[in-house]
Amino acid sequence: MFRRLNQALPELLFGILIYGIVLQLTGVWLAEDKLRYSSGLWIGIVTAMALAYHIARVIAETIDFPDAEKARTRIIAKGILRYVAVVAVFGITMYYDLGNLITLFLGVMGLKISAYLQPALHKVIMKVTAKGGASLDKMNEIEREVKM
Repeated sequence: MFRRLNQALPELLFGILIYGIVLQLTGVWLAEDKLRYSSGLWIGIVTAMALAYHIARVIAETIDFPDAEKARTRIIAKGILRYVAVVAVFGITMYYDLGNLITLFLGVMGLKISAYLQPALHKVIMKVTAKGGASLDKMNEIEREVKM
């Protein structure tokens, strides 16, 4: 389902998940309130994954939009909606004391970290899943053509 929406989305979501696991395994031992650390982190990770999915959906919907100005307006409106949603998540978490706001922020930043690391993660996944190296060579050839 995710691959039909965007080719990079599954790898992006996987990267966010790996980032969350790494932060959970390393940081929980240093935190005084382990429950709030973990809940804040995973609220942030789920928020980051939802943001990634929403961004991919908006891109897929607006690519075939006939009017470029309306598409631009739609992308801006959806971007503002995402910011409002993130502020709402922070507000709800703070009001109901559901988790640590710093780890929530770190979890949301998983989207940025995963986006930066997605090309490297893609290469690792391609190496691991390549059968005999032939598909990896084909992918490298395609990547070289795209970069030119």
